[in-house]
Amino acid sequence: MSESEQLGLDGKTLLLVDGSSYLYRAYHALPDLRGPNGEPTGALHGIVNMLRRMRKDVHAEYSACVFDAKGKTFRDDWYPEYKANRPPMPDDLRLQIEPIHEAVRAMGWPLLMIDGVEADDVIGTLARRAAAKGMRVVVSTGDKDLAQLVDERVTLVNTMTMETLDVPGVEAKFGVPPTRIVDYLTLVGDTVDNVPGVAKCGPKTAVKWLTQYGDLDNLIANAAQVTGAVGENLRQTLDWLPMGRKLVTVATDCDLTPQVESIEASLVARPENTEVLRDFFQRHGFKTLLREAEAAVVATAGSEAPAAPAADTIERTYEAVLTWAQFDDWMKTIEAAGLTSFDTETTSLDAMQAKIVGLSLSVEPGRAAYIPVGHRAPGEQAQLPRDEVLARLKPWLESAQHKKVGQNLKYDSHVLENYGIRLNGVAHDTLLESYVLESHRTHDMDSLASRHLGVKTITYEEVCGKGVNQIGFDEVAIDRATEYAAEDADITLRLHLALYPGIEREPTLQYVYGNIEMPTARVLQTIERNGVLIDAALLNKQSDEIGQRLVALETEAYSLAGQKFNLNSPKQIGDIFFTQLQLPVVKKTASGAPSTDEEVLQKLAEDYPLPKVLLDYRGLAKLKSTYTDKLPKMVNPDTGRVHTNYAQAVAITGRLASNDPNLQNIPVRTAEGRRIREAFIAPPGSHLVSADYSQIELRIMAHISGDASLLRAFANGEDIHRATAAEIFGMTPLEVSSEQRRYAKVINFGLIYGMSAFGLAANLGIERDAAKQYIDRYFMRYPGVAKYMEDTRKSAKAKGYVETVFGRRLWLPDINGGNGPRRQAAERAAINAPMQGTAADLIKLSMIAVQQWLDEKGMATRQIMQVHDELVLEVPDAELAQVKKRLPELMCGVAGLKVPLVAEVGVGPNWEQAH
Repeated sequence: MSESEQLGLDGKTLLLVDGSSYLYRAYHALPDLRGPNGEPTGALHGIVNMLRRMRKDVHAEYSACVFDAKGKTFRDDWYPEYKANRPPMPDDLRLQIEPIHEAVRAMGWPLLMIDGVEADDVIGTLARRAAAKGMRVVVSTGDKDLAQLVDERVTLVNTMTMETLDVPGVEAKFGVPPTRIVDYLTLVGDTVDNVPGVAKCGPKTAVKWLTQYGDLDNLIANAAQVTGAVGENLRQTLDWLPMGRKLVTVATDCDLTPQVESIEASLVARPENTEVLRDFFQRHGFKTLLREAEAAVVATAGSEAPAAPAADTIERTYEAVLTWAQFDDWMKTIEAAGLTSFDTETTSLDAMQAKIVGLSLSVEPGRAAYIPVGHRAPGEQAQLPRDEVLARLKPWLESAQHKKVGQNLKYDSHVLENYGIRLNGVAHDTLLESYVLESHRTHDMDSLASRHLGVKTITYEEVCGKGVNQIGFDEVAIDRATEYAAEDADITLRLHLALYPGIEREPTLQYVYGNIEMPTARVLQTIERNGVLIDAALLNKQSDEIGQRLVALETEAYSLAGQKFNLNSPKQIGDIFFTQLQLPVVKKTASGAPSTDEEVLQKLAEDYPLPKVLLDYRGLAKLKSTYTDKLPKMVNPDTGRVHTNYAQAVAITGRLASNDPNLQNIPVRTAEGRRIREAFIAPPGSHLVSADYSQIELRIMAHISGDASLLRAFANGEDIHRATAAEIFGMTPLEVSSEQRRYAKVINFGLIYGMSAFGLAANLGIERDAAKQYIDRYFMRYPGVAKYMEDTRKSAKAKGYVETVFGRRLWLPDINGGNGPRRQAAERAAINAPMQGTAADLIKLSMIAVQQWLDEKGMATRQIMQVHDELVLEVPDAELAQVKKRLPELMCGVAGLKVPLVAEVGVGPNWEQAH
């Protein structure tokens, strides 16, 4: 009998969690959550939820959560530069280490930290010991180095990406089997641990070499045969490779005593200590988990009250509603519910063209229903008639008293309005909850479910297929559609329960969510529905004229080049520029070739005619393809108008993004761009009214910085650029020339975008030293601005985000990481983001206030566009005087800043004349 059989270990499972690999991932993946006393808890939330999920997903008799111990390890003795590039642990993460260890122990996990041994080596040693005893080993990690441990008994699981790696999985992911991962890592190196590899040897080259030569030893023996520059790099690294291999090899024979005498004695999985966890969750503000822990304590004491299940342990009951009896039961359920998750399944992503295929509902985690009304698969079950279902649901859908939650309910609102139903009672939207909590992340439901619930959802492609083989949702079988659609409603409800507490505990986030984002979604749906009238004939005429101009520019370019060439070919342009015309090389591409991108063309256009012609050609060609050709084709046949979509949860700053068509990028600095705006027209008997905040970001800078000179200039209604020029050049405003005012304008706007002396010099066409003197004088005259910038950089680095005046958090993922340029860009963004974000908040508040006024007064005026800091309305002539007076009052009254807000109003038969 084998040792494993004698011990009864054969077939048992050891679950090892690489706590160290998840610490930083949890810290960066979650928003800046805070406990009742203001202490950081984001990483703590992530680790706790991950451990609960692992215990549910993997039935294991033995387990351990492994962390790196403090201090040096044996690798530091081998190679003093090991991990030398790693930045110090952020303070907010360091403060969470002890609470994380406390939580791990309270949840029943043996916690291992072995002095002088890295977590990887502890895991490697335990994995090999357990496998030798006949056990199955599951390693939960995000560390690629541990792929070398995988064999027929050892599997890796990454809970952050829901990825599982067995032997075939490792080979599929890396291109080599687990037995060659050490060789692979030795060649490519590990920048995180500061272990050099072969210069310029990436994963593809490493796989190619190991496939050709079998292993690292054979590659080294045949290094002379490897061709190319990377082959030379290999030969130059031969002396290093043995040490590199030693550093990346996970040790599997470490002494783990006294913490681990044996797996069966030391690593038995224990039950959670519910009493300790209850106190822990209360102390750190884990509201949902606290309720579960309290219920568990009550149940343990003999009460009949059941413990609330964790979100990812909930059993699912999904029902296809195919009879009126089922329908009536669900009507009673949703009419009595405090909150119902609601979703529609349709035939199109174009909400105004979409037809309803089915509707899904959920009122409690794990229980949901799908009401199919439009499936047309051959031999499909009988469905309830769509029109009657909608007629019976209409009172509930339009009821403000019956609260609903959904994922991007703006879309569903459009779909329902196609059937004459105005959705009311929208209490929450998980898309916007996620956006307010973590603006820098993705907000689609599949990603949210994975990130916050640990749930792998059914994707649309899994149900409908991909590419040319994709079918419409109305062609999906009802049984399969029910699994998908009911899950959408269920998961959305569960996401709300997971996300909203993070908003609830932060008053500023509550304001941004409840007073800005949720009402904005309602207004945007109205604006999108209104659409804008365009003059298609005028656009067609402009398209013809632009076409003729493009032909003329093409001919001019041929003449200047002395030959015909493809004006859209970087290779041909580069050959003409740098070989034939001998123009100076401004910069090079990654491959080393001279660049011909737009920045290069703009620089060369200052001195040479051909680059200027190419710039003009490209600009006009884009106008033609994007607007004059395309817009007439985008007119909705039912309304006769163009309807854009405003994406609300895209920009970190809170700005809206217009798409299909993009109405925010129509150029206004060229005559042709302004002419396109002439095609946006008012119908007979109406005018377009445009209201635009004046110098809004500079006013916000004055408010945020509190600089006395800026506040005084705005309070006195001074020309801010003239006032700045007077400060910088040491003269009275009356003495300032137009050129000096222009300089001041560039400085005013440039500095709030984080412009450096180098950038200012390039923009003004002056020497760098002169630009630096201007900036120094600016900060001497506006010390409040200098202090704001310095304080903001420090705060952004400490928190990872900056805030708007209203408390919107603008996350900056690269502020403490990334490479140099990305970090510098994040630092510049930290300066400007509060201005951009506050401006975005103000225009949203304006849209809300204007729509509320229009609705209360029962006016026929309609908001039809929002573009940056501008609102555009379509106003009947009878209401024109009233709107012109009230609109700027509403816009300037949405917030009380330290400086007056100013909104300028224009009127015209088309957008260009109104603007």
